[in-house]
Amino acid sequence: MTRTAVVTGGAKRIGRAIAAELHARGYDIAVHYCASNEAAAEFAERLNATRANSCTLFQGDLAQASGAAALAARVSAQHPAIDLLVNNASGFEPTPIEDCTEAEFDAMLASNLKGPYFLIQGMLPALRAAQGAIVNILDVHIDRPLRDFNAYGAAKAGLASLTRSLAVELGPDVRVNGVSPGAILWPEDDASYDAATRAHTVAATPLGRLGDPTDVARAVAYLADDAPFVTGQVISIDGGRSLTG
Repeated sequence: MTRTAVVTGGAKRIGRAIAAELHARGYDIAVHYCASNEAAAEFAERLNATRANSCTLFQGDLAQASGAAALAARVSAQHPAIDLLVNNASGFEPTPIEDCTEAEFDAMLASNLKGPYFLIQGMLPALRAAQGAIVNILDVHIDRPLRDFNAYGAAKAGLASLTRSLAVELGPDVRVNGVSPGAILWPEDDASYDAATRAHTVAATPLGRLGDPTDVARAVAYLADDAPFVTGQVISIDGGRSLTG
C-alpha cells in the first residue's frame, strides 16, 4: 500500500526538498502551501509527471487554529490514513525586543507553534489510523540564540518542547521527533548573510561546508522510515557547528 506524507510549506526551499525526497522513496505527497501558488503548481506537475496522481496540493493559512483545523479536515478527507506529517511551514522575522509589536510576536508564535499544534490535533485520527509519525522542523538556534530573533527562537523552543511532550502522549500509536537545521538556506532577501558571514560560518563548521536542503530531507526520511524505536528526539543537521560555540 502506498504511504502518504503531508509536508507543510512544501512548495519551496527545505520543504520542497523534503517532499521530493519522500516522493522518491515512494510516498504520495500532500503539499501544503500558503501563498506560493506558482511554485506549488510547478512542483506538483513535476512530481505527477514522474508518478501519476502522486501529489496533491492544499492551500491554507496556518496562523489561526481554525485554518489549521480546516486544512486537517480537507487533507484527512482525501487521505484518511496519514503515515507522516512534516511540520515545516515557518515564519522567520527579526523582532528586536525594543520595538517588537504584539502582532509581530503573535505572528512568530502562530506560524512556528500554534499552527503545528492545531494541525497535529486535527490530523490525529488519520495519523493513528496509519500508526504514523510526525517530524517537526526546528532550528539549532533554539540553543544558540540568533540575535534579534527572540520571538522566533521562543516559538521554535516551544515546538521542541511540544515534540517531546507529544512523544509521551501519543505513543505507542504515533512517533514524534524533530530535526534542527543549522546553516542551510538563509532567507533570499537578507543582505546580512554576505560572503564574509558565509565564510565565517563555514570556517566554524567541523565538516567544512554549509548544509544542503537534501541533508535535512534525508534526516526526515530516516526518522520516518528507519527509526521505529526513536521518538521524542531532535537531530541537529548543522555539520557540527553547534559544537564550536
